[in-house]
Amino acid sequence: METNLTINGTKQRPDLDPRTTLLDALRHHLGLTGSKKGCDHGQCGACTVMVSQKNPVTNEVEHRSVNACLAPLCAMDGAHVLTVEGIVDPETKQPHPVQERIANFHGSQCGVCTPGIVMSMYTLLQNKPAPDLADIEDCFDGNLCRCTGYRPIIDAGKSFAVDKSKCPVPGAD
Repeated sequence: METNLTINGTKQRPDLDPRTTLLDALRHHLGLTGSKKGCDHGQCGACTVMVSQKNPVTNEVEHRSVNACLAPLCAMDGAHVLTVEGIVDPETKQPHPVQERIANFHGSQCGVCTPGIVMSMYTLLQNKPAPDLADIEDCFDGNLCRCTGYRPIIDAGKSFAVDKSKCPVPGAD
């Protein structure tokens, strides 16, 4: 089955079995290994990517965080999928501010969960460029971190919050 989609700005037409998951297509057929295969059951969030599609009713583009290990590739027809590799500045190769802040706040240890956490935060910022503290905490629902713990991850996320003065974050000034 052939699916038409865009991945990180490049049009793709993978001719794969319709049962292929988006994660397997990304990792094994397109060589995009940034999205991790943590649990393969949609419970850890390590495979999170952003999927942008037009809403058929409103005709507006909607951005969603999606567990790529659960998403059938055939459901991505017409979508734009953005992975953690796709948010790096293509010209300067500089990381996205979300990636920088996760690193600066020491929010990554083993790194398995980091791409999913970055993409959850990135998707929130696409939908709401001026998030508040509650938005930040909510965006990480479904992302598990077994090594680092959540304090540095939450602190990195809260550095984007418009109401961060309610809960001071070290280094967020």
